[in-house]
Amino acid sequence: MAIQAIKGVKDILPIDIPMWLHLESISRQLFEDYGFSEIRVPIFEYTELFARSIGTSTDIVEKEMYTFEDRDGKKITLRPEGTAGVVRAFVEHKMYADSQISRLYYMGPMFRHERPQKGRYRQFYQIGVEALGLDHPHVDIEVLVMLHTLFSRIGISDLSLQINSLGDSTCRGAYREALKSYLQGKLPILCADCQRRYETNPLRVLDCKTDADKFSDSPIMLDYLCDPCKGHFHTVEEGLRSLNVPFEVNPRLVRGLDYYTRTTFELVMGQMGAQNTVAAGGRYDGLVQEVGGPATPGIGFALGVERAISLMDPNIVKIPRPALFLSALGAEAVAFALPVIHNLRSSGIRVDTDYTGSSLKSQMKKADKSRAGHTLIIGEQEMKSGKAILRNMDTKEQSELSLAALIEDLKKTLAPA
Repeated sequence: MAIQAIKGVKDILPIDIPMWLHLESISRQLFEDYGFSEIRVPIFEYTELFARSIGTSTDIVEKEMYTFEDRDGKKITLRPEGTAGVVRAFVEHKMYADSQISRLYYMGPMFRHERPQKGRYRQFYQIGVEALGLDHPHVDIEVLVMLHTLFSRIGISDLSLQINSLGDSTCRGAYREALKSYLQGKLPILCADCQRRYETNPLRVLDCKTDADKFSDSPIMLDYLCDPCKGHFHTVEEGLRSLNVPFEVNPRLVRGLDYYTRTTFELVMGQMGAQNTVAAGGRYDGLVQEVGGPATPGIGFALGVERAISLMDPNIVKIPRPALFLSALGAEAVAFALPVIHNLRSSGIRVDTDYTGSSLKSQMKKADKSRAGHTLIIGEQEMKSGKAILRNMDTKEQSELSLAALIEDLKKTLAPA
């Protein structure tokens, strides 16, 4: 039996790559315009990093992480998200000493053992940003504007930016108790996960996909915010309005990771049904300390690459095509063509060819399949006459080129505009 890919992962084929490169290129340019620098962290870390930062009561840590014992007996986990690893690197390399704020971005694969479904994979890709060092609400606004701008630049509309505040350690305790009191009467009708979360982390109950419709009258964190948290959130709202970034306040929005504080957000696509979150993030002012660093505020987001690409217009990216297909007929023509091909490629001209020296009919089929703009035909007759035939594959017009000046003439004809 042929070996196939593991369930829940997928190959990214050459035909798909131009869309991926387009999204990555747009993201890099935007992030760097905002002063963010790329960071690349390992795809596996000590399990303790994720258990401490994400939270032991989260679904990710409890059910979804790919964890194994290394040969020395230490527990290792494939990263399920990007923030924890970036923060670990930030602390380990004392990046907090370099400047008041560190703006970082990353791209790469993440791993979770989820039930495979459309738009969800066990190896999936994220693009994310982290801004560490300032708790000013204008940093929140900057990150949210950048997220909104990114999706605008890749041509995705019909999105809704939903924001909320989860408060901080000063005000969250009172809300937690009010929520527990509210949930106590509903426990018998809640799913097993919600019943367990009721004791360990009641805010996570509101994030349940099974019982989400049962909490429409629950207490909301916005009613329990302390004055500093209330002022922070108000400034974020006013800043977004002043910059014409559309948003709506979702007072029951929570995230599935324990480290979030204050501003929390999701970018939601209306046409995707239950699995409608394309990007999400928030502020995490206690995470750096949790990982062993000094008190350092932070905020960031991550977007799902597969989901974003599924929503992009496939015609937004033109698939590159060779400038030339060199059709060499026979061994003598193949030998003559070799230095021509390499010279053109060295000059930045994309050339495709077939070294078999097969028939013209066979090679013209390959030229059509390659989608090349021109085909150069060199066979026994052309070698004798000293002139090759250049055919424009779009207009079907043909011209003769001298073999003696072939490379120079081809460069003039095929050079990128």
